[in-house]
Amino acid sequence: MSNINKVVLAYSGGLDTSVILKWLQDVYDCEVVTFTADLGQREEVEPAREKAEAMGIEEIYIEDLREEFVRDYVFPMFRANAVYEGEYLLGTSIARPLIAKRLVDIANATGADAISHGATGKGNDQVRFELGAYALRPDIRIIAPWREWDLNSREKLLEYAEQHGIAVEMKRGKASPYSMDANLLHISYEGGILEDPWAEPEQQMWRWSVSPEQAPDQPTYVELTYTRGDITAIDGAPHSPAEVLEKLNQLAGDNGVGRLDIVENRYVGMKSRGCYETPGGTVMLKAHRAIESLTLDREVAHLKDELMPRYATLIYNGYWWSPEREMLQTMIDNSQIPVNGKVRVKLYNGNVTVVGRASMSDSLFDESIATFEDDEGAYNQQDAEGFIKLNALRMRIAAKMKAAQTGSGR
Repeated sequence: MSNINKVVLAYSGGLDTSVILKWLQDVYDCEVVTFTADLGQREEVEPAREKAEAMGIEEIYIEDLREEFVRDYVFPMFRANAVYEGEYLLGTSIARPLIAKRLVDIANATGADAISHGATGKGNDQVRFELGAYALRPDIRIIAPWREWDLNSREKLLEYAEQHGIAVEMKRGKASPYSMDANLLHISYEGGILEDPWAEPEQQMWRWSVSPEQAPDQPTYVELTYTRGDITAIDGAPHSPAEVLEKLNQLAGDNGVGRLDIVENRYVGMKSRGCYETPGGTVMLKAHRAIESLTLDREVAHLKDELMPRYATLIYNGYWWSPEREMLQTMIDNSQIPVNGKVRVKLYNGNVTVVGRASMSDSLFDESIATFEDDEGAYNQQDAEGFIKLNALRMRIAAKMKAAQTGSGR
């Protein structure tokens, strides 16, 4: 342990990471650099500076990464329509590669030989942080206190904090029974009564959305402008990537959109029940598929759908910085060149409905061919007969053979 001279800690200023900070100083006898990221979690991050200073930290990094997070991670993921196990929009997963990148960047800038995080030994985040770090700096040392110490309960953490004079801010009122993680894309809930897959979440648990039963009786219409697969304007007004997600979170949350309750398969092998609020992301996924339906070639769209589960699993399991994810991203980004136009959605009582889509320059929809009215020779319906017979040939041969075998008594 004595060969660790400086470590960069992913630091929130809460109980866990405050204890980790002191524990690193005592157990590893090393200098600690703190890194606090603002990813849109709707909590003040600046107080972490004062807390770190009070514990003798001299190098403190507090960064607003909201634009980078949405532009370089969320948007590329939504170009792929990525969904894990058919439901989860990967809100926590997609934040981890950026945090890992900044931990390594800061370690390089400060001459640190290690990084540290507060992820537990039961979860996915330890894998995501560490795979990302190793991909970006193969020789980095990683300290994961939850895999080393015996402070495996809140009571033990509080006792350690008291023994070592660590100031712990006790929030007024009843503490939340849930383990929560938030960023600009979503907020997640685990633990408490959610550990019983049969138990319905309490209504007071949800923070970003109204109940669909309590949503307005009048629908909200939203028009989204797409440029190369990314939303660049809402209702005609240009927005930056982070502004897009913030605006859609507000509009969708007000209409009860984006709640999810699932049991998922963690990479470490166990099943986990979690609840998620992803208001803006739910709208983004629906609208993106709508604009692609108009502008993507059929086989390109189908190939993307075949590859999407693999892409989503790579993100969920922590392989954002892997060569295979980067290869898939190159293909996905190239497919988005013609994905330009507008989509109109209706938000109502927890639902997102696409009610219009248009692309002036890249639409592959030809009304003169698709019409049920007279197409004036644009499409020869007689051509369909040969098309059908050719595609039926193998099945007709198999059926004749089966009939012959049955007739011969075989």
